Amino acid sequence: MTDTSTPSDASPAALRQDAELIAGVVAAAGRDMVDRETVAEVVALCAVAGEHLLVVGPPGTAKSEAVRRVAGQLGGRYFEYLLGRFTEPNELFGPVDLRSLREGRVEFETSGMLPEADVAFLDEVFLGSTAVLNTLLGLLNEGVFRRGGTVLASPLRVCVGAANHLPEDPALAAFADRFLARVFVDPVADARLEELLEAGRRPAPDPVVQLPDGPRGGAGPDDRLGALDRLADAARGCGLDGVTPLLASALRRLRAAGVPVSDRRAVRSQRLVAAAAVLDGRTVATARDLWVLPLVAPTADTQALARDTLGDLIEKAANQSLAHAAEELSRSSAARAERLARTGAALLAGHRGLPEGRDSRLRLEAALREIDAGFAPADLPAALAGIRAELVAAVAPS
Repeated sequence: MTDTSTPSDASPAALRQDAELIAGVVAAAGRDMVDRETVAEVVALCAVAGEHLLVVGPPGTAKSEAVRRVAGQLGGRYFEYLLGRFTEPNELFGPVDLRSLREGRVEFETSGMLPEADVAFLDEVFLGSTAVLNTLLGLLNEGVFRRGGTVLASPLRVCVGAANHLPEDPALAAFADRFLARVFVDPVADARLEELLEAGRRPAPDPVVQLPDGPRGGAGPDDRLGALDRLADAARGCGLDGVTPLLASALRRLRAAGVPVSDRRAVRSQRLVAAAAVLDGRTVATARDLWVLPLVAPTADTQALARDTLGDLIEKAANQSLAHAAEELSRSSAARAERLARTGAALLAGHRGLPEGRDSRLRLEAALREIDAGFAPADLPAALAGIRAELVAAVAPS
């Protein structure tokens, strides 16, 4: 974090517009994906924070599909590769430039390869050879690709690594630590199998969904990357002074509870807090943004422990752009209200374009049941109460 004491000079209206654009991108990426919204949202969070993400889960749990969809919605250059024990560095970073070699210089042709990507996904990331991982380490650490005589500032916003499980080899610990945020995924719960089967029968979505135009000049892929970069700039100038005592208290609690948080991860956790704030449309971080802290815990068990340990500090946590991730990581009622309001609004918008009939009302009824199960009438936040009223009107017999 470059300057944590002076809030960004981005106007609140411009910041909110960029945050809403990225929220729409993430929502489009997660459409028809069951229980993978958190993965999509944390990819966007890390892209704004300038940090990298590790997704851990068994094979066949749509890890790569979630990342691929977010990258497709953001636009820009995307690089994806499945690593193996015999993967050569040239397969990721590019071959030797033969013209330079004839002139006695060892340089590399990086066009279309990882060093020139905006978003990258590396599957089975811990299976890479020492040569591959050492080169990756420098790229992830510094944002600069160095090999032979080639030195290239990489445009990489976020690299997502995926693995079926965390490595047991201590030699890989330093490399794994470069992925600040971690998301652990499981197969979709049995209760949602029907939803999974229905989603699997639908045609694959277009790589890029056109979002509504706005004052920034449209919502094409170039503008989406521009919005991401403006949010990243705002995050670097986000005001963190006010939340620093709470953040320090939270980190002390995590360490006391046995959650390993190194000094490096403690410092870099501020980047996630700042990114959460700007994606919520603010240039000053508050306790509302501390829901990101469980992401820095290294295992699924320590993430659960982190949520429990920080329960009272993150009970008011929420995020308008990353509603699913904020709820998953904080378990707060405020985050649940944000997520239900956003889901309800999206369902209502879709329902208005569908023909009348019971089938078109099923999801609205399910959303109503979830709202009523999660909140007593007296506890409904105003925004969610308004969405609930619209849902009731939409499912009422005509």
